[in-house]
Amino acid sequence: MEEKGACRIADGLDFPAMQADPKLVIGFSEITILHLALWHHASVPGIHGACWDSDRFGETAAQSFRRAILTTEAVTIHARADEPTSVLTTRGQARGILLGGNLDMIATAAGWVLPNLERTILLIEDVEKGLGHIDRHLTRLLKAGYLDGIRGVAIGQFTGFDKAGGWTVIDVLRDRLVPLGVPILGGLPVGHGPNALAVPVGTEAALDADHGTLVVESAAE
Repeated sequence: MEEKGACRIADGLDFPAMQADPKLVIGFSEITILHLALWHHASVPGIHGACWDSDRFGETAAQSFRRAILTTEAVTIHARADEPTSVLTTRGQARGILLGGNLDMIATAAGWVLPNLERTILLIEDVEKGLGHIDRHLTRLLKAGYLDGIRGVAIGQFTGFDKAGGWTVIDVLRDRLVPLGVPILGGLPVGHGPNALAVPVGTEAALDADHGTLVVESAAE
């Protein structure tokens, strides 16, 4: 699902009930803040993605959704060279819980429902915002210490961004993320772009920047 106003209810969910009887919450975009809140308060994983319809979003996206909810096997996502963020890939491997999703919602969650990101792999993607918007979000997370101790960054699709002052969104992401000194894997088909894939969040993941893969344990039980 993709709705507006999720941030209004993110801290008012019945977390004890969810922890006692977990349900698989599915969504992306603004629903990212619900995934973050559920992990922060109840350690319940979810699916970053939607009920992809093959007629509208393509068979690849639809299959990824079915695989994410119907199998307990790990999900492997391969980076794509034709995704613009692929140029941000560095070197190395990292393991940790995969958390994140839409960058706008990650920054919105900071200070109230954003989980501790230490020892995690951070997943980020976004759509149709100004470069200053992305820069402010990442700068806030950096300066406030929210990205201290993360083990890696998985970068999905940053869709619909224009240049500003000769800079692109790729330049902003590189400037803010490379100094973290952790493995970065870009080019992941996750987000709001074509053939976007569903991926578990809140489960153990292995990021391999050398071989271009993100392997994420299933959120389904």
